[in-house]
Amino acid sequence: MSTKTPLIFAIAFLTSLAPASAQPTAAQCIPPDAVICLHLAKPKVLIDQLADAEMIEAITSLPLYQQQVTNPEFKEFLNVIDFLETTLQTNWRTALTQLTGGGITLAVCPNDTVVAVVDAEDESLLNRLHEIFVNIARSEAQKQGDAERVASSQHNGVTMWTFDGNEAHAIIGKRLIFSNRSEMLKATLDLQAQPGGASLASSPTFQAARRATQPDAVATAFVHLKPLMALPDFAKIIESPRTNPLASLMFAGITESLGSSSWLALNLDVQDRTLTLRALTDGKLAGPDSPAAFALPQQAGDGVEPGARIPRRIAALSLHRDLHAFYAAKDDLFPERTSGLIFFENMMGIFFTGRDLTSEVLAQTEPQIQLVVAEQQYDPDVGTPQVKLPAFAVILRLRDPEQFGSVVEEAWQKAVGLINFTRGQQALPGLIIDRPTHRQTKFTLAYFSTTDVTDKTKLDTRFNISPSLALPGEYLVLSSTDGLARDLIDALGDTADRQLAPLPQTHSLLEISGTQVASVLQANRDTLVRQDMVKKGKTQQEAAAGIDMLITLLKCVDHAELNIGTENDLTQAALELKLDLPKP
Repeated sequence: MSTKTPLIFAIAFLTSLAPASAQPTAAQCIPPDAVICLHLAKPKVLIDQLADAEMIEAITSLPLYQQQVTNPEFKEFLNVIDFLETTLQTNWRTALTQLTGGGITLAVCPNDTVVAVVDAEDESLLNRLHEIFVNIARSEAQKQGDAERVASSQHNGVTMWTFDGNEAHAIIGKRLIFSNRSEMLKATLDLQAQPGGASLASSPTFQAARRATQPDAVATAFVHLKPLMALPDFAKIIESPRTNPLASLMFAGITESLGSSSWLALNLDVQDRTLTLRALTDGKLAGPDSPAAFALPQQAGDGVEPGARIPRRIAALSLHRDLHAFYAAKDDLFPERTSGLIFFENMMGIFFTGRDLTSEVLAQTEPQIQLVVAEQQYDPDVGTPQVKLPAFAVILRLRDPEQFGSVVEEAWQKAVGLINFTRGQQALPGLIIDRPTHRQTKFTLAYFSTTDVTDKTKLDTRFNISPSLALPGEYLVLSSTDGLARDLIDALGDTADRQLAPLPQTHSLLEISGTQVASVLQANRDTLVRQDMVKKGKTQQEAAAGIDMLITLLKCVDHAELNIGTENDLTQAALELKLDLPKP
């Protein structure tokens, strides 16, 4: 075993141990200037859900785990676990529960300072484990001729330890307090001794965020946003939608809320292999006269519609966005007209024959936008591209599809004509337009012919595309392929029959299938491996292992869903992650 491994493991493991706080809460021991504070209130719930026998058996049977078993460093880690289990006469799962059962709190303070407060259920086990690590650290320090590196000192009657001269930690009853700087540990010990002093718990900002969290949450997090606003990178993210029309449309209501917020609060719940993370901020969007009002559901029951359910769906993004109001407010949203915006306006003027984009085009759309991405199925008679790209489509709901449908059809055919003209100038094959019918809906598609192609098993990338326009009922579908257009005609017809209700006060909804993403990566595995070898200089084995690891991890995510809206005048977001580990 490497002489460094026990010490590294000791430091890492100690930061997740715990002493029970019979006196002050962990927040009362954290300095008031903490920027981020994570609190795991119920470690046992996570351990029971994510480390039970079925889960462990499933994880150890994964190819990813089997690959790691042959890794020397991973073997050393397992040897350390076996040594600790034997010495403490318990298994790692029981020990972890007893050492963290009272809760784990981690705070990030200014100047890259970190403080961890962990509360254990078993004081004796905590002290025995610490003694083991002290002996390991001393032994390693003596081997390296630096015995003074492991030292203890006193502060207000409490013994402080350091294993490397930098980190510092102390045990008080069932509580372990750790910091990457000794001065911060002393400040934390002072608050531990006098919990009535100025601490994070006494901060009005922290108290407001805590009131917004769920009292029974498995874990919570607090982020003080005001200090982050001073960071250039964070400020750049908040300001970027003001210069990027697409970003402004996509992230409307999100960046505005963060920019006016003083705190962000998060709650984590775990149940039946499903992790649900909810976020709240105190930022409020401006009223209906605000430039960002185009993203706000105006009525109590308004909100996004669930994404269209289609075969092989990878992702669906649903947005409640009033395109007419968005474009009408462009002068307020983008006072400096960008070249991209000018080019867009010019092209739209050509495609829509000079019609006013605000009052005659975008006014025809309802405030519902969907973006759908799906894995393709290829017709062997047509051929299969070597690089298999997903299909994607944009779906809009029209106010008057009968009147506006012909206008959109004309614009679409002009766009295809422009593409063909441009490709013709470059001596490249053009698109052929066809008008098939599916489920009593006639739609328009454009495709590249494979008539003159000899080998249809490794077609060029362009054969992933067959741009299609469909108008099923009151919907407008702009799809990258005719196959996806057909699936959407089916789905939207079913949706109209069921009349799916919108999600009230939700303006953004993202749904992702991890297993379907993994399927796309698997279909392109050989291509991805070659790209990693060329671009990153990896060996074939290294590149293949990395791609396979990513595919394996994605297969474990059955479904992910993120929705963003308002709740009690607060901006709220909820992320639900459903795990699906393969059966052993």
